[in-house]
Amino acid sequence: MIDGATFLALLEMPAVQRAAVALVVGAIGLPVIGVAIVGLDIMPVRFAMMHVALLGIAVGLLVGLDPLLCALVACALAGVGISPLARDPGGLSGGMGLLMSLAMAAALLVLAMSGVNGASAFELLWGSVLSVRAVDIAILGVLAVVVPGLFWWRRRDLALLLHDRELALCSGVPVGALTTLLLVLIAVSVAGAIRLTGALLVDALTLLPALAARRLGHSLGAMVLWAIGIGVVVNLAGFAIALLFDLPPGPALVLTAGAVVLVVQFLPERTTSRWSTLAPPSPAPPSSAAGH
Repeated sequence: MIDGATFLALLEMPAVQRAAVALVVGAIGLPVIGVAIVGLDIMPVRFAMMHVALLGIAVGLLVGLDPLLCALVACALAGVGISPLARDPGGLSGGMGLLMSLAMAAALLVLAMSGVNGASAFELLWGSVLSVRAVDIAILGVLAVVVPGLFWWRRRDLALLLHDRELALCSGVPVGALTTLLLVLIAVSVAGAIRLTGALLVDALTLLPALAARRLGHSLGAMVLWAIGIGVVVNLAGFAIALLFDLPPGPALVLTAGAVVLVVQFLPERTTSRWSTLAPPSPAPPSSAAGH
């Protein structure tokens, strides 16, 4: 463990300051994306987008463009492409499995045929919070505004959609458009978080705060606020632990967030319904819902 003077000296380094800013900004938007992932019950989407991000990185290295920006574009297009599959129960799971296989095969093919060093592509997937650039913080900043803003603006529609898709359809919610928008934001967020913890540890920034918030929040709004608060705390605490004990930041962030999730599981469970408190009464009887 380093002493206090060394710790303060580390905090004065530009790379450390950029990393801290990125973690705080990322903790505003990314955990809210985790709320959407939990609500839509599409946990495999992260793995699918990681493979798509690898394809985008490979293409970026091939054509000489910024690999991570190419990964963002590839993930956004993939989010739009799989959104029609959300119309059928279980459709997204199968579609994401197909997407994962195709993206990985295409990425390996691009790397093999182009002569690009595959190791450099996989290195980007591992991430490094200390290598965060200004453009990465800007992307996280946009997500920090757009994602919570969407949840505030369409909170009733999103509460219905995340609670029950059929009920949302019966209530006149634009389910297709909202689902597409959420999938695009999820895909872009996964790609945007790669630089901080790497693709394999992106759950620390998205899903783990949302899992803890699901236990604490009694409504969609409360869950979003809990997710943001937990995200900020675990990101800063995990990064501080990594600096103090000279540990890799990614694993330290994941273990800190995981510890919070485990502690929260021992708290008494709320009896209040989480999503239905924001949901308006259903305008149609169950028999009408079957027609959709």
